[in-house]
Amino acid sequence: MSIETEVQDTQLITADEAAKLIEEGALLIDVRSEGGRASTGAVPGAVVVNREHVEEDFNPESAHRLAQVRGRDQKIVVFCGSVNGSRPVAQKLKVLGYANAVHVDGGFPALRDAGVPTTRPTVAPSETAPAVEPAVPVATAQASTASVASER
Repeated sequence: MSIETEVQDTQLITADEAAKLIEEGALLIDVRSEGGRASTGAVPGAVVVNREHVEEDFNPESAHRLAQVRGRDQKIVVFCGSVNGSRPVAQKLKVLGYANAVHVDGGFPALRDAGVPTTRPTVAPSETAPAVEPAVPVATAQASTASVASER
């Protein structure tokens, strides 16, 4: 006989709640891969963080600490393609002392659906790529998305 216990994820918020925090100036962290951003789009102003470098990017004593990090009381919204990518990062931030770090239920697609400004994909998914190239190139919106180099 097994007993299932459901642990509530107190850091998980809705995309609407995230949109409000973003509007109020929360630091927005995108932990998706380059391919994920290219195939689905980006959020202008989001800081791209490699999930493997969270401790270095947020530790106050780190030489690699992100310039956008102002302090441990800062509101931080983490998103990925789903909660499976953002949850471990939000948990790591909490362990590092960032009490106001949260992550988005539904990830990037939910943020986009909640009206958070996003850019278009820069590459077409192979399944939906047109068989014939369009006669006029389709312009894609480019965002000024801050990027963190992962050359550590």
